[in-house]
Amino acid sequence: MKTLITDCCEIRLEGQTGSFEASLCAVNNNGENGVHYVRLDLQALAPAAPPRFSLSWSYAAVDVQGLWHPAVERSRGLIPDWWQGFSSRATSAAPVVGLYGNRANNVLTFACSDVLQPLELHAGLHEETASFHCSVTFFAEPSPPVAHYTAILRLDSRSIPYYEALEGMGDWWAGLAGCEPSPVPEAAREPMYSTWYSFHQQLEPEAVEAECRLAAELGCKAVIVDDGWQTSDEARGYAYCGDWRNSPDKIPDMKAHVARVHGLGMKYLLWYAVPFIGKHSEAWQRFEDKLLYYSGEFGAGVADPRFSEVREYLTALYERALLDWDLDGFKLDFVDSFYIPRGTSALNGGGRDTDSVPEAVDLLLSGIISRLRRLKPDILIEFRQNYTGPLMRKYGNMFRAGDCPNDALQNRIKTMDIRLICGATAAHSDMLMWNPGETAANAALQFINVLFSVPQVSVRLGNLPQAHFTMLSFWLSFWREHRDVLLDGRLEPHHPELLYPLVIARTPQKWVLAAYQDAVVPLTGDLPELVLIVNGTLLTRLVLELDRDPGELELRICDCQGAVSAEYTAAWRSGVYALDVPPAGVIAIRPVRGSGVPGEIVGE
Repeated sequence: MKTLITDCCEIRLEGQTGSFEASLCAVNNNGENGVHYVRLDLQALAPAAPPRFSLSWSYAAVDVQGLWHPAVERSRGLIPDWWQGFSSRATSAAPVVGLYGNRANNVLTFACSDVLQPLELHAGLHEETASFHCSVTFFAEPSPPVAHYTAILRLDSRSIPYYEALEGMGDWWAGLAGCEPSPVPEAAREPMYSTWYSFHQQLEPEAVEAECRLAAELGCKAVIVDDGWQTSDEARGYAYCGDWRNSPDKIPDMKAHVARVHGLGMKYLLWYAVPFIGKHSEAWQRFEDKLLYYSGEFGAGVADPRFSEVREYLTALYERALLDWDLDGFKLDFVDSFYIPRGTSALNGGGRDTDSVPEAVDLLLSGIISRLRRLKPDILIEFRQNYTGPLMRKYGNMFRAGDCPNDALQNRIKTMDIRLICGATAAHSDMLMWNPGETAANAALQFINVLFSVPQVSVRLGNLPQAHFTMLSFWLSFWREHRDVLLDGRLEPHHPELLYPLVIARTPQKWVLAAYQDAVVPLTGDLPELVLIVNGTLLTRLVLELDRDPGELELRICDCQGAVSAEYTAAWRSGVYALDVPPAGVIAIRPVRGSGVPGEIVGE
């Protein structure tokens, strides 16, 4: 067994490496105290199928409150070592696990440089020793022969906030060769309207354009037209995917329709289910023998990207659509379906120019973004969670939370999980929807829970009660006015084990704090020019704690529709203050620095 002792732990190579010669060595950490790098090298005299093996180590379970992984959802608890770990590959999740303490402090965060191939990561509690048995398992699925393989394990045991450790992992990945993130156009950082929850497949160009007109008035800068434009069938399956021509029964003149939306000042993105070749499509006859597998549930096969003909066909679809219809972007869906199912023998050769599915997907997606960007440099590409990992940043510039209709809490969890490792890539909410019978405050919680991401809206704006429309107008204006801190400020999502009940974003000039539970909201340090505290509950108070004397303060309190409910000046000292605030309302606090009048919460 090969071992390597670092200042952090003893790394063991476990499993048989077959005909490969394996070596482990420490890599210079460039002065990052508490950060350790371990390099793994495999070398064979001739290409051979790499075996499944692991890098393993133990770590004391001291001050560990929870476990973070990008696909962990609501299950933030610690797991025993005999439970299954977490899988990762280019189009699903990311190879990183974080263990954190009671004060949101990092205990150990580890990640792997191989963001392409299938891996399995584990951090399970070993009962006999009260320590974590951690591992990264390589070649978790059968892989084509290779002669050489290299990967680096990064371990961060610094006593810093867990979100800084995760941000560090994201920055590290972004600096690796082949993982350079796509540029993010300004339009990717603007609110958008989506047709999915508001229309589903019942698309009518006139109705969509009417909604776009209202959305533009509210400040939305793009529309994403989802499933339904390509088929007259409304059974919610994918049997008619693959040809990707506009249905004459839905949008008979796509170019004219897009032009009318452009005339409203909005960009236009179109949905595609990338891998699917439906059994009722014309493309089925051409590609039925070039599939990875067939899904009876979907009524479609998954195209095998190892054929250059498949890659060229799919890429040409998007090029032609962009040129013919003047599109501004694409929602590329279901790319996590590119895999060989377990228990299925991988067919190689036969015209395939690579035997590796992950490498073929990389060729496909890299080719798509490269060719589209040549035609339109600021092209918008959206991917949906869980295909929001480090390699996906190379292909896309918008990451959207996975579907969670009407679930504000889940939307908050998902957007925070994306933001923690996505760097500058635009993190978008799942589309906001709610029942028109809700109170305006309850509907506002859908927006407030995704405040620190780019909002997507998917309700019929023309049918909203006036109170809802006013509420949405206020919060979209609030978001646009304070986007500088909401998206670009230092992000601090507190207590991940409690699903982020308090989220703070800061710049030197402005703080935004959103409280999603009845808890004390800390205001620590000297206050900046503006502090905004959002009530993410239906309660009628917020409790603030200051750790020093702020002096005279100007306060303005608004309800969920932006109406001012109170405005006054107060001289506060350090201590705890309970303030009346409307449900889903917001408090603006400005320290008095000489004379002046309270500033507006929302720009003129």
